[in-house]
Amino acid sequence: MSSLLVGIDRSTSSRRAVAFAAQLASESGATLHIVHVIPWSPYSFTTPSENDQRGASKHEEIATAEEQIILPAVAVTAEFSVTPTTSVVHGSPAELLVSIAAHLGGAHIVVGRTGDSRLKQALFGSTPVRLIQIAKTPVTVVP
Repeated sequence: MSSLLVGIDRSTSSRRAVAFAAQLASESGATLHIVHVIPWSPYSFTTPSENDQRGASKHEEIATAEEQIILPAVAVTAEFSVTPTTSVVHGSPAELLVSIAAHLGGAHIVVGRTGDSRLKQALFGSTPVRLIQIAKTPVTVVP
């Protein structure tokens, strides 16, 4: 196994997924990539003035995610002998994780089981389920 990609959000299952992936990377010598995807679609219905402000708000969202989501996830890896790379991106979570995994040479994808609200899951489906449906690489869902 050469690369592990762990997709995270603010959930406790994401923290468990990071710990699982960090331990696996440490034991196997794989590289660990931690990614947070901020859901966003270029096809969303926004006004022209909202579109003008979108660039600035994207930078603010990334900075906030790095502080509130990425840094705590990296802290989880401290007990393992692995130094992860990190990124925060905007887009469709499952599709971007699959794309990033392919770019990394077919990385194994690890995600937590929960994270989305029950209403969002009912309306749109969950990221883990979507990953299992579309990924060409192994997907591990951590409870």
